Amino acid sequence: MPLVRRHAVLVGLAIVLLSANLRPAVASVGPVLPELRAGLRLSGTQTAVLTMLPVLFFGLLAPVAPRLARRIGIEPVLAGALAALAVGLVGRVLAGPSLLFAGTILVGGAIAVANVLLPPLVKRDFPHRTGLMMGIYTTAIAAAAAIAAGVTVPVTDAFGWDWRGALGMWVAPAAIALLVWLPLIRSHTRPPAQPHAGPPLARDPLAWQVTAFFGLQSLQFYVMLGWLPSIYRDHGYRPAAAGFLLSLFGLVQLPVTLLLPRLATRARNQVIHVVLSTAILGVGLVGMLVAPTAAPYLWVVLAGIGCGACFALALALVVLRTGRVAETARLSAMAQTVGYVISAFGPLVFGILHETVGSWTAPVLLLVLLVVPQLWCGVLAGRSRVLADRLTRSDAVRRAGAGVASGG
Repeated sequence: MPLVRRHAVLVGLAIVLLSANLRPAVASVGPVLPELRAGLRLSGTQTAVLTMLPVLFFGLLAPVAPRLARRIGIEPVLAGALAALAVGLVGRVLAGPSLLFAGTILVGGAIAVANVLLPPLVKRDFPHRTGLMMGIYTTAIAAAAAIAAGVTVPVTDAFGWDWRGALGMWVAPAAIALLVWLPLIRSHTRPPAQPHAGPPLARDPLAWQVTAFFGLQSLQFYVMLGWLPSIYRDHGYRPAAAGFLLSLFGLVQLPVTLLLPRLATRARNQVIHVVLSTAILGVGLVGMLVAPTAAPYLWVVLAGIGCGACFALALALVVLRTGRVAETARLSAMAQTVGYVISAFGPLVFGILHETVGSWTAPVLLLVLLVVPQLWCGVLAGRSRVLADRLTRSDAVRRAGAGVASGG
């Protein structure tokens, strides 16, 4: 096998293994959340904050990733993120609430770095297979989340572990992924210097449309990830059965996240993809609101397909709405910084609202209402435009205007 091809295979494998570690740390919490809360005597607000923290730090630490990559290199930074993830996974189960929250923050920060740097890495190393690799990347994320949701309780029961063992076991796949990333450190590359980065993305409506869609679809996903088992356990389902529903929520996303990016990248625009994906999500949420126990598997399947499709589209739009790797990294950082901060308040508000009103009706109704702005932002972001060209043109117009104003 030629050297270049061997490197591409190794990078592809490394991307898959890293992607597979980006959600189990979060997805494994929901199935054992009641036991964790009882074991550490957490209040309802503390429990809601716990579900919020990793997603919040997905956003808060996202801006750090491009700076670290420019200084150190993409591959070493991603290897460091995996090491930090492993430390956080161990730390959060060692003692009491303080280490739990500190480890959760470290886990969130490590995942934030990988979230931001993987899309530009795909665009850089697989420029002619972007759709395929984005599909593999998102599928690995969805598959790992589904596996974590489905096996956490059965494995815990089989080995007689408590919630600490349930959460701590996910350090093993992180360690395996780190071993694969280590050889890439020796041949790492840094993103090219960008002395003229262009106007701030905050000036461009398209960047905000992509960011808002990313944030709102993430909010829906992380509320389901954190609270879906608790909803059905309160409806009388056993822990394993409630965990299976969360696993089903993730499993049905696999074919969607694998195929949709390829279809979306080949289309002239992504408007119809956004409309169908968001509509399916909305139907599932309405079913959970109106008759949650009448057809729980149907509602969970629809919500899972909708969430998976919207997630795949959100990541694809970051790549499709940019023309250069540098712009992809900038938009990825913006979308994930602002988007994850927005989405982090979903699990928090959802949990506090449930604690306040004593039922799940009002929190699920809130999710249904949020489908509307998600659809609107997604349709705007799905139109065929490229951010880099828009920024270049707008910058040229401003410079020309300044030149006329100054007489030359």
